[in-house]
Amino acid sequence: MKYDLSRFRAYSSVIFIIMFVTMISGIAISAQKEVLKPTKQDLSLKNEVLHAIDKGLKWLATQQDPKGFWSQPDYPALSALALTAFMGHPNGAYKSDKTPFIDKGYEYLTQCVKPDGGIYVSKLANYNTAIAVMAFQVSGNPAYEKTLLNAHNFLVGMQQDSSKGKGESLYDGGIGYGDKYEHSDMSNTMFALEALYYTQYLKQDSKTSPSEFKELNIPAAIKFLQRCQNLPGYNDQAWVTGDPQNKGGFIYFPGDSKAGEMDISDDKKALRSYGSISYAGLLSYIYAQMDKNDPRVKAAYDWLRKNYTLDENPGMGQQGLYYYYHTMAKALSLYGVSELELVNGQKVNWRKDLALKLMNLQNKDGYWVNENNRWWEKDPGLVTAYTVITLEMIYKGL
Repeated sequence: MKYDLSRFRAYSSVIFIIMFVTMISGIAISAQKEVLKPTKQDLSLKNEVLHAIDKGLKWLATQQDPKGFWSQPDYPALSALALTAFMGHPNGAYKSDKTPFIDKGYEYLTQCVKPDGGIYVSKLANYNTAIAVMAFQVSGNPAYEKTLLNAHNFLVGMQQDSSKGKGESLYDGGIGYGDKYEHSDMSNTMFALEALYYTQYLKQDSKTSPSEFKELNIPAAIKFLQRCQNLPGYNDQAWVTGDPQNKGGFIYFPGDSKAGEMDISDDKKALRSYGSISYAGLLSYIYAQMDKNDPRVKAAYDWLRKNYTLDENPGMGQQGLYYYYHTMAKALSLYGVSELELVNGQKVNWRKDLALKLMNLQNKDGYWVNENNRWWEKDPGLVTAYTVITLEMIYKGL
């Protein structure tokens, strides 16, 4: 079964339209836009969402450093998220030639491109490169195609493979930060898979020779993902559990959950599945082109459906809350679901609920920020970029 991508326009670039009609692993993805007749309520909500987006982007524009970056110069991912937010405006308001601050942002990002193809300064090579790829991608500028190809190949080279004479590692197939923190994890693997998914079209580019385009080892990546999922029968690790509270969800990397552990019997503990990383797991399966009816995909979606909430990042409280909202919108949009059926049988319109939640959390000046600093979420630049991109995805699905 295909994922419903007809309503997923989070990144408004013609390159993505080309990508959507490309055959990947034998699965055709249609980019035909569904004709909808919005109700008055939908139109009202869309207008409110657009207002929140505009207000957020106006604030974000004031936060750019004179040198072209946002938040911190050593982490281009932060600026890349801001640029992606601007490029994703539903009306293309920032894609004209009259936005010099956008050009300055891309100039800064270009300065971070390394000879090895990565896009970073000195740290977190995979994280920064993967998110920068998305910013270059949505620019729609063909001048960046060589940069994108080199970055694609760089990310492929980041996939962990220690099996060559060293024995298989639990982290093989995944991708980590690309820093001293050596092992793979779910979040970095998801970001890399996303960037690779949206640069796959370069394989068909007439300017790209077959020898230039590197391919990720998808079976190895899926094996790593399985080893992060609480799903007996697919995860070969001793810690995996099929208890109802955790079955189908994901942890950060094999043997480690940022949500800790819990007792499930007198003699057994479970590593707790948690919300944001479980959405990252569902997204990763989608980017790996796994079928929607695959038991691993269905189990991930089922856990997320059962644990749906906008009050917290399930299992983590307020930690990583906006990353949770961000990955939720991406995953449910790509999965192709408009209503979630909860455990009690209630059906919820997650787009409407999440839009209202985020609009209520917006500061009067236009920004968003998390009072909990875990994963840098006290940085209003980062959180505002996350949120604007989230609202742009919601807007196009309303």
